Amino acid sequence: VQLQASGGGSVETGGSLRLSCAASGRTFSYYAMGWFRQAPGKEREFVAAISGAGGIPVYADSVEGRFTLSRDNAKNTAYLQMNSLKPEDTAVYYCAARRRLSSGPDYDYWGQGTQVTVSS
Repeated sequence: VQLQASGGGSVETGGSLRLSCAASGRTFSYYAMGWFRQAPGKEREFVAAISGAGGIPVYADSVEGRFTLSRDNAKNTAYLQMNSLKPEDTAVYYCAARRRLSSGPDYDYWGQGTQVTVSS
């Protein structure tokens, strides 16, 4: 599976962004999709994940209620809607894919990352 993340940018506190992750190469609906982020000097951390069928997503506590993960299997794309952004959300965001839903880092395929910067 090849993954292409996009949609990052710079916003002020309280703003919104929508990240997209376009997949190609395999049957998209076979794969759970996850989003992770890595801030400078910190380890990569889990943000959200959704099953291949598009069931109820799981979220990190830090983004619960502000971020919404969805997917459109007809378009081979997953979306991460990020609202009420905070400076601590600043990071490079990565999308990833694996066969089974997981909040761990053990994903098989990774996109290239897209930068999100939130200014105070």
